[in-house]
Amino acid sequence: MRALEFIVLPYALSGFGVGFVVGLTGVGGGSLMTPLLVLLFGFHPATAVGTDLLYASVTKTCGTAVHHIGHTVEWRVVGWLGAGSLPASLLTLLLISRHLHSSTVASLISYVLGYALLLSALSLLFRRRILVLAHALSLHRRPRREAAATVLLGALLGALVSLSSVGAGAIGVTMLVLLYPHLPIARIIGTDIAHAVPLTLVAGLGHLAVGAVDLSLLASLLIGSLPGIALGSVIASRAPERALRLLLAAVLALVGIRLVAP
Repeated sequence: MRALEFIVLPYALSGFGVGFVVGLTGVGGGSLMTPLLVLLFGFHPATAVGTDLLYASVTKTCGTAVHHIGHTVEWRVVGWLGAGSLPASLLTLLLISRHLHSSTVASLISYVLGYALLLSALSLLFRRRILVLAHALSLHRRPRREAAATVLLGALLGALVSLSSVGAGAIGVTMLVLLYPHLPIARIIGTDIAHAVPLTLVAGLGHLAVGAVDLSLLASLLIGSLPGIALGSVIASRAPERALRLLLAAVLALVGIRLVAP
């Protein structure tokens, strides 16, 4: 029993910590959980990514329900994103499954994860400037090109998320702001979370099918993260948003550099 607690408790505590930060800042758990599993606990990158994807599908389903009730999901945009992301995810999973146990796949996932974290950090640092740029570009919006660009964005996110579990979060929100500056930020976030549910579920199930998911780890993370998300969400309105955003960006940048330059 003590041995079991020794194995499970650190993962549950990590889930609580990541869940708390997600509830506090809204930044996707993959940006924090996957590098934590790889760098701190020594999991194979593919196992860390696959487990985190299923973890994200559960937590983001709860978030989507809340946003749907609050009418802050643009389902039309979710459909366009899914039209690009799901096929791209399946293709990426097919490529991963053929070379799962090779050192090349482990290195590729680590590098993609590292650069995705660096992009996430930049998107957090320059969010206000990106908003200003988006509103300037909004004068030139064309609906058909907007839809095509959304499908392409979905394809990019599908490949990125399937490889690293990072992308449907700070990066996705930033790109959606550029494409849909006329939408309130709450709708942008709700749409991004809703799109992440089928994407992380499909990608997570794909990793499960090739044996790249640790189910006991998944259960431990969920046990810790759900109360963590609830607590972080409760105190989010009283937290210094700018300071937290800058601190989180710094942490993501440091971890990203560690992964791309080991």
